[in-house]
Amino acid sequence: MDVYFYEIFEEEERALRKFLGSDIAYECTRQTIQETSHDHPPAPVISIRTQSVIPAAWSPALRGVLTRSMGYDHLQRFRAMTNSSVPCGYLEEYSARAVAEHAVMLLLSLFRKLPQQMTQFQRFERNGLTGRECEGKNLLVVGVGRIGSIVASIGNALGMTVHAVDIVQDKPNISYVSFAEGVPDADAIISCMNLTDTNVGYFNTQSLCSVKRGCVFVNIARGEESPVADLVQLLADGILGGVGLDVYDAEPEMANALRSPAGLSSPQAVHVKALLQHPNVICTPHNAFNSDEAVERKSRMSVDQIRHFLRHGSFLWQLP
Repeated sequence: MDVYFYEIFEEEERALRKFLGSDIAYECTRQTIQETSHDHPPAPVISIRTQSVIPAAWSPALRGVLTRSMGYDHLQRFRAMTNSSVPCGYLEEYSARAVAEHAVMLLLSLFRKLPQQMTQFQRFERNGLTGRECEGKNLLVVGVGRIGSIVASIGNALGMTVHAVDIVQDKPNISYVSFAEGVPDADAIISCMNLTDTNVGYFNTQSLCSVKRGCVFVNIARGEESPVADLVQLLADGILGGVGLDVYDAEPEMANALRSPAGLSSPQAVHVKALLQHPNVICTPHNAFNSDEAVERKSRMSVDQIRHFLRHGSFLWQLP
């Protein structure tokens, strides 16, 4: 076997099969590595997403690892932990539009109290369902790279006043502010930040305590930036009016606990379940990238990476 794919979902598998053809020997599973019974690598090259934890003992047997994601800090941690130089590849941008639109979908849904509307439809009751329009509201986009720039553009198109926070202020037609300047007037905050050593826990009870009451918070970037326990407290205190998350801290353990029929638990799963008790919360399963168009691009890039590695022993987009 040439390559083994972990964490494959149904639509991705169909797209991968189309591009893989018959000249590459492969197998795949919907499970993460830790959910399987694999005690050694099933192929010299493995492909994962962000929830699989590669056992350190696998390092000597692996020829290459491809993450089917743009982020690769999980592979950096694996190489640092094992002191390994195994070639590791990642994907170039394939889903910025999909992720940006998902972020705005969460924002619009929270502004219009969609979770409560769906619950109260069963009684056809409108009490407490009055929402907000976007026009004239203040949107603070934190991180304006490829995804954040699209979010800002859509916000402008919706008639919102958009301000942005970023270390690099190089985008034309973007109104930059500091985080401290932007928070007090924000009706909505969307995190599009890359994860760094300095922004873990960035959105916490202290940094968000000065937001306009009822502000909506959305994170489609990295879960480590917004501790869920803090968001639960901010909702309970009436500071935040809604929370939309597609990413979570300690996501592999949390996802495994939520999927497990054995009732496994994790601190993050407990916090997420508490978050979901609030009437205006939407949690999605790290699915912002998942559009037809993005899955097609992602699958094609993944196969291009695999073919290049099998022929040349290196990836087109490879970790240094």
